[in-house]
Amino acid sequence: MLKVLVIEDEHLAARRLIRLLKEIEPEIQILATLDSVKTSVEWLEGNQADLIFLDIHLADGNSFSIFDQIRVTTPVIFSTAYDQYAIRAFKVNSVDYLLKPIEKEELAQSIAKFKEARKPAADLNLTALAETLLGKARPVYQKRFMVTTGEKIKSVPVEEVAYFFGQQKYVFLITRDNRRHIIDSTLSQLEETLDPAKFYRINRQFIIAYDAIVNMVAYSKSRVKVELDPPSDIEAIVSIEKSKSFKDWLNG
Repeated sequence: MLKVLVIEDEHLAARRLIRLLKEIEPEIQILATLDSVKTSVEWLEGNQADLIFLDIHLADGNSFSIFDQIRVTTPVIFSTAYDQYAIRAFKVNSVDYLLKPIEKEELAQSIAKFKEARKPAADLNLTALAETLLGKARPVYQKRFMVTTGEKIKSVPVEEVAYFFGQQKYVFLITRDNRRHIIDSTLSQLEETLDPAKFYRINRQFIIAYDAIVNMVAYSKSRVKVELDPPSDIEAIVSIEKSKSFKDWLNG
């Protein structure tokens, strides 16, 4: 029986992955489903899986920081929305990957590859992999977003975006002139395609542009309330987990 750990902060993506895994391997055992670096490190300190499915961007940071905090010998299959040039870095370093959205056939091939190789992650240079993916690969950030207004289709340059926010099952793009558009992306996907120097995900609902920040106010429990331009109907409050990294981002 294959014992699997799923680390994915997008709950719908995690549920879909688990469903596909059980279709491919009916006897598979999902040991846990985690959504952050912190909970992953805590789990791995006292537990062991046969295989880990690991999303690159988690709720509290980049998943490569897991390997900075704890020695992981379990084989890892990464999932990512990076462009194909960056994806090739995984193959060079002998770590398999799944490009989002995950397809069943590709997932089955990854599992087959794992069974054939059974290569411990300890044999892999994960530091080199991180450098290759996040440095040398130089990911190309999204420059435009296609939106529809009635029957019209237009392209919004990223420079015109003030922030994104999720509400129920929709994700909205808000432009600097206060126009609202529904886009076909999740906030997790946007995190991977936006320039992190210009955009930051302050909580589960908001990704904001640095230039859209008008004012910041101290809030309860060390949180920060962000006032945006254009104003948001929903309060933009930096979560407790994000407070420190948000301040680091401001200092960057």
